[in-house]
Amino acid sequence: MVRPRRGILFLGLLLIIVKTVASFVLPGSTRYLFDNVIGKHQSSLLVPLTLAVVGATIIQGITWFSLTQLLSIEGQKLIAELRRKVQEHIGRLPVTYYDSNKTGQLVSRIMSDVEGMRNLVGTGVIEFIGGLLTAVIGLVLALRISPIMTGVAMAIVLVFATVLSRAFKTVRPIFRERG
Repeated sequence: MVRPRRGILFLGLLLIIVKTVASFVLPGSTRYLFDNVIGKHQSSLLVPLTLAVVGATIIQGITWFSLTQLLSIEGQKLIAELRRKVQEHIGRLPVTYYDSNKTGQLVSRIMSDVEGMRNLVGTGVIEFIGGLLTAVIGLVLALRISPIMTGVAMAIVLVFATVLSRAFKTVRPIFRERG
């Protein structure tokens, strides 16, 4: 199912890389704004800096729109194809199958079971890869700026995640007993 669509998925991956790189322009521009424009009074850098931020925002918007359109359309095509195949398969089943299963259950299987494939071809996987790419780039940049502060922040996040994990292990059984 994914193999015939690998070209579109690769194009989507390229678009997400461009979008992710463009998303780092605004946070990176604040460094030049404070250090050069405000700190060193280089007001001539204000116009190019503003144009860079506006350009990056436009690029981000175009890539996000293109990505959503490209993958949403392809995801809908895949779902339509899968529904057709499932319907054909169910149409070839023996009559005893229909006697032992409810009609609503069959319709539900045809309509909703194939929705999971949308995450495989649609925006789900690409958004996941984009988030992962953003996290990796952010981590590398944070480590370059201050490894000590990055380590402290990661330690705090890990402690918080551990506390939440233990709290949920305690709370979930309580809610199950009440239900």
